[in-house]
Amino acid sequence: MAASSGSQPPGAGAADEAEAAAAALGLVLAKATAGVYPKVPAVQLRALQFIGDHEPINLTRLTEELGTIASSASRLCDRLQAAGLLDRRSATTDRREVELVLTGDGVRLLERLRAARRAGLAEVLERMSPQGRAALLRGLHEFSIAAEQVALHEDTA
Repeated sequence: MAASSGSQPPGAGAADEAEAAAAALGLVLAKATAGVYPKVPAVQLRALQFIGDHEPINLTRLTEELGTIASSASRLCDRLQAAGLLDRRSATTDRREVELVLTGDGVRLLERLRAARRAGLAEVLERMSPQGRAALLRGLHEFSIAAEQVALHEDTA
């Protein structure tokens, strides 16, 4: 671990280490994702995961989540629908609104993706000591809580 310089803000060293660990985690997840077929670009996978976690949703909500414009999100949905991973249907509450839902193939793709990611993570976790695994999981739990608090603060600011 690098020595902390007087010019760095408090926690900067920990942030550097967390960033390095996040990069390693990203590599493990990317490797697992690369092995899942059909190949789906990262932004499309992100959209599928968000839809799967919150379905049914409308295009406006997906657009907000992706941080894009409605026409780009709509074209992304067109591609996912053409691939047989996404379906559009009339909303049950307002027939003028369109809901986005995963097809069976979309659900199965996400299941394969999650299984591959878990297997990749398990391989790395098995190489850690039991104490290291426990500390990591405890730290990740606290990190998740703190990240939610930051997000809530940003939403209310």
